[in-house]
Amino acid sequence: MFAVIRGAGDIASGIALRLKHAKFDIVMLDIEHPTAIRRTVCFSQALVNGSMKVEDVTAFKAENTEEALEIIKEGNIAVMADEKAESVKLFKPDFLIDAVLAKRNVGTKITDAPVVIAVGPGYCAGKDCHAVIETQRGHYLGRVIKEGFAAENTGVPGNIGGYTVERIIRAVKDGVFRPVCNIGDVVDAGQIVAYVDDEPVRCLIGGVLRGILPDNTPVFKGMKSGDVDPRCKIEHCYCVSDKALAVGGGVLEACLALKED
Repeated sequence: MFAVIRGAGDIASGIALRLKHAKFDIVMLDIEHPTAIRRTVCFSQALVNGSMKVEDVTAFKAENTEEALEIIKEGNIAVMADEKAESVKLFKPDFLIDAVLAKRNVGTKITDAPVVIAVGPGYCAGKDCHAVIETQRGHYLGRVIKEGFAAENTGVPGNIGGYTVERIIRAVKDGVFRPVCNIGDVVDAGQIVAYVDDEPVRCLIGGVLRGILPDNTPVFKGMKSGDVDPRCKIEHCYCVSDKALAVGGGVLEACLALKED
């Protein structure tokens, strides 16, 4: 079973981990310069470093479709820079999974593969794709939707440890982001964790820094740039989240339920 996943951020990586454990061959497509926050659990980092290991699975950067096919033949995940997913036509996968999480349709069509699955809001199951997977935290997280839409984006992050919007670190202005803390650092409320040009960026709550943009990233005012986990479990920074695994389980269910015999 061969799947192409659009996106290689933390949710997409949780999906890839689930599918890989179920013996799928996987190619992931992302933008050339990834802006993932939780970089320690994102296969997109293969585009930066050449390779990336998330838990027990390793991904390698592929320059083209031929390299990608060689990488998956060796039992690993291939990651390519292909923002518009133009390579899907060449790969002809059994499954196409849109996990870009743009909250709108970025061009995925139900005819792109025998089974097309979209993750999160912005897609209509039965029209844009064969199934949509719910990403909103709560009772329906990870559910497979075969008709209609996932819950609309509320703009409020899920509740973790009693905090929602307070968990998120955002750029204070347009400019260049420069972190002074690293993923896995324990931080205090009000602590400076980065600068945008010369203006300090502070976290709102204390906890462990679960994610932060890399140095020299161009940002705009209000852009999500980091994530503090108030549960303060440093080990959580280095394994896929409960949400990503739940969504990944939904994708796996949909793939198996909808695959052609």
